[in-house]
Amino acid sequence: MIKGFGGASIWSEDLKNLLPFYRDTLGLTPTMESERFVVFGDVNGPTLGLGSHSEVKGKNSDPARHMVGLTTDDVKAEYQRLKEKGVEFIEEPTDYDGQITIATLKDPEGNLVQLFQM
Repeated sequence: MIKGFGGASIWSEDLKNLLPFYRDTLGLTPTMESERFVVFGDVNGPTLGLGSHSEVKGKNSDPARHMVGLTTDDVKAEYQRLKEKGVEFIEEPTDYDGQITIATLKDPEGNLVQLFQM
């Protein structure tokens, strides 16, 4: 029986292309690290994995197909912090019906990441 969502992974030709961005630029803390795979998040809850995969070549050619969502207490402050680090955003912080604020950015391989504030 499927019990719920466990996590998502982003695959790269070379983990070194993505790891510094997620760890150093976004500020996520790895909870497990090996040469070819890194996990962010509590292993007892949903996690984000980054890894090297032999079938992945180059940048993402269809970045809107999937998006990783990261929660924050202040989307606007994170937007400013990351813009100052040169992160490319495709959507500035946008309020949706007073329920949620979202900003969307690109990682170094063109994958889309959304920052959410409820």
